[in-house]
Amino acid sequence: MSMKRIRLELARDHELPEGSRDRGYEFAAPLDEGGHLLADEWRAMRERCRVRRFWPGQKDEFGRLVHRRGGSWAFDYDAKRTDDDEPGFKFDRHHFVPGEYVSITEHDGVMRTFRIIWVRDL
Repeated sequence: MSMKRIRLELARDHELPEGSRDRGYEFAAPLDEGGHLLADEWRAMRERCRVRRFWPGQKDEFGRLVHRRGGSWAFDYDAKRTDDDEPGFKFDRHHFVPGEYVSITEHDGVMRTFRIIWVRDL
């Protein structure tokens, strides 16, 4: 299995020109050698594909990485609701390798960019 733990931190934006180490995500996912998410392995290991969202002044949120119909990916914090889901922008095409950037549409409907800080074996 190619299970990895991935850390994302908020990249620079107009509010935080230096970005923020205190705002981001850590999640587990199966990746191939190029850093792409593996849907088939995810299906076999979905219970291990957990996410933690951390943000100052807010309680950490815990959920799961989910693969949706059509190939998209999202962070889901409550399986009984969809209004809490945070979809990743083109996660199916991204390389999850340190130094790359990904975007996530958060609970408030704002798409934010995050830098991949590290990817570690689980």
